[in-house]
Amino acid sequence: MNDLVFAFFASDCPKMKSVFVYRRWFHLFIAVFAKDCVFEYICHVYTCCIYFIKFWFGKSYKWFLFDWWMREIVVGFKKFWKFLHKDSWSSFAVTLLLAVVVIKFVFFPGLSYLTGTPLPLVIVESCSMHHYENGFGKIFNASDVYSEKNIFLSDTVNWIFQDGFNKGDVIFVVGVKNIKVGDVIIFESGSIYPLIHRVVEVGDSYATKGDNYKTNSGQLDSEKMISEEQIIGKALFKIPFVGWIKLIFFEFGKNPQARGFCR
Repeated sequence: MNDLVFAFFASDCPKMKSVFVYRRWFHLFIAVFAKDCVFEYICHVYTCCIYFIKFWFGKSYKWFLFDWWMREIVVGFKKFWKFLHKDSWSSFAVTLLLAVVVIKFVFFPGLSYLTGTPLPLVIVESCSMHHYENGFGKIFNASDVYSEKNIFLSDTVNWIFQDGFNKGDVIFVVGVKNIKVGDVIIFESGSIYPLIHRVVEVGDSYATKGDNYKTNSGQLDSEKMISEEQIIGKALFKIPFVGWIKLIFFEFGKNPQARGFCR
């Protein structure tokens, strides 16, 4: 009976479980050297002592484990941090791998959640939005698309990206809200990569056009009727030329005329 009581009290404390094993040796010792009445009395007192030990020591033991676990984490982190600061190829490789993991699985998912779009950052890979000068004067003169859409040069005063953007620029993108003529959107066009062009028509569907009057005087077939489901997001601002860190590795696989800066 005492064994059952003790097992119940010690069931959730790892330290007490080990004590339960030694208690059987204690019973054997008492049975040999004490009378039955003394044995029963000692067993009762012993069980009560174990209960109080379990009640007070069990809580402190769990806190000790938690404290030890946290200390080990801090010590391990300090060792890992010192390793990353070592001037060695192994620490460089681990740092590079860690950066890739953090960017891919922490930074981009978090940024995507905050901006409300699956592509919060995009790199401009063509010159279709390049401006040879600020403003839209020559752009309007080189295309009939704007007059057909009843868009006038005076309407462009408050348009975003007055100087367009260049190949290699990084564009910060946010979720789609209240799209209007003059906004720059990113959308699925049916090709390998999404397109990023300026909106020239808003209705049941959307239409866009590239700003570059030399390469995009007209519209592509894929941008004449864009559904809401095709739109990935809206461009908010740009970081010039940062995207060349990635583009430089893919330039040699392109057509010679499409390589390098916009000109």
